[in-house]
Formats: sequence, C-alpha cells, structure tokens
Amino acid sequence: MTSLLGLAAAGVFLYMTAAFAFALLRKDNSVADIFWGPGFGLVAVLTAVAAEAWSPRQILVNLLVLIWGTRLALHIALRNRKRGEDFRYAKWRREWGRLFIPRTYLQVFLLQGVFLLIISLPVIVVNHRGAGNFTAIDLAACGLWAIGFLFEAVGDYQLLRFKRNPENKGRIMTQGLWSITRHPNYFGEAVMWWAIFLFAVQAPNGWISAAGPALITFLLMRVSGVVMLEKKYTGNPEYEAYVKSVNAFFPGFRRNSE
Repeated sequence: MTSLLGLAAAGVFLYMTAAFAFALLRKDNSVADIFWGPGFGLVAVLTAVAAEAWSPRQILVNLLVLIWGTRLALHIALRNRKRGEDFRYAKWRREWGRLFIPRTYLQVFLLQGVFLLIISLPVIVVNHRGAGNFTAIDLAACGLWAIGFLFEAVGDYQLLRFKRNPENKGRIMTQGLWSITRHPNYFGEAVMWWAIFLFAVQAPNGWISAAGPALITFLLMRVSGVVMLEKKYTGNPEYEAYVKSVNAFFPGFRRNSE
C-alpha cells in the first residue's frame, strides 16, 4: 500500500506541475478544473498497473473512475471554451499580485494534487487489495454510482443548455434537477465517491479510505463548491428566493419561499 501511495503521489506531483506550466502558458488557471478529473484516472491507471490489478472488482472501479474523469474534463473544456478565466481564479490573480505565480503553484495546483491523492484513497485500496468475487455490496455500489453520475452529468447538461439560451442571460437556473437541489452536479460527485468507497470497504482495513469521500463532500459543501459559488449571487433577489425554496446540496421537495 505504501509503495502504491508513493507512486501515486509522484505521479500526481508531476501531473500537477505540468498542469501549472500549461496554465502559465495559457494565462488561465481555469485549466486546473479541466485537469482535475483526469488526475484521478492517472492515479487509477498507475496503481492498477503497479499492483497488476485485474480482478473484476478492480477493473470495474478503475473503469468507473476513468469514465467519470473523462466526462468531467470534456464538459468543463466545452463549458469554458471562449469564456475566459473563471471568476474565482481571476479574483485570486488580482489579489495575489507579485506572489501570483508561487501562490498559484502551491495553493491551486499542488494543493489540489494533495486533495486528489486523498480522495483517490478508495481507488488505491481497491487496486491494492480489492480482489475477490462480486458481492451484494458491489451491486449496491454500482447503483449508487449510477445515481451520482446521472445527477452530475444531467445537471451539468441542463445548466449548459440553459446558459446557452440568450433569453436566460442574468437569470437563475431552477428547472430540472436544479429544482430539487441547488447543486445537483456537486451532490452527484460526492455520491459517486461514496459509491467507490463501498467497493473499497470490502478490502482488509478498507474503512480507512473513507477519508476520500469525506474530504470531497466537505470541500463541495463547505469550501470550494457551494459556499464559494453562491457568494457570486449575494444580493441577487431571484437567487435569494431560490435559496429559501431549494436545498443547497441534498435533493428534496421544493418549499414555498414566501
């Protein structure tokens, strides 16, 4: 396990350093979001190859991670095309001044690399000691992963289509999955990682990998996801009404905002 962690850490370090160099050339730190998903695919492939992980459970988990990471990267690349740097990164670019380059490397790319490595723990555990026949828990994990994937993929598609309609400029998306949770894509991502944990928990001491889904859930709910994004809409009456009627993260019935 230690050797796989070391290999994954080295791979993530080189990967994030390359992403940082690419961002400097592009003068756009938003590329960090594009590199995020494939980074998990890199960890999956590196640790699977090193561990010679070819059991059905291991193959399935690695395939699910690759599918998720590839879809997310393609979606973000398509969404960000011709849009310029994301407002969060642009804000840091202004605030950090002369320290922008070193702080970008440390606080954006390397820090994301650390998060990526921790969140990947269930994948590493499965590749290390995840052999064995399929169980009822695996079937439940597949179903849970599918639910999470649909929430993220469908939610992203609905929002992208909504924003591409000129008539919706300045309006708030409150339809489809966005009518039962203000962040269906974030909810879906968290659910997928808890599903991957269900595969890992069956391995000896697999419970330790709960740190991965716990971290991504915390980040999405309290740090870089819901909280940071919703600051953008502070003072927007339409969004404030939306907040009163729809849950931030977990899906639920729409409430009367009055």
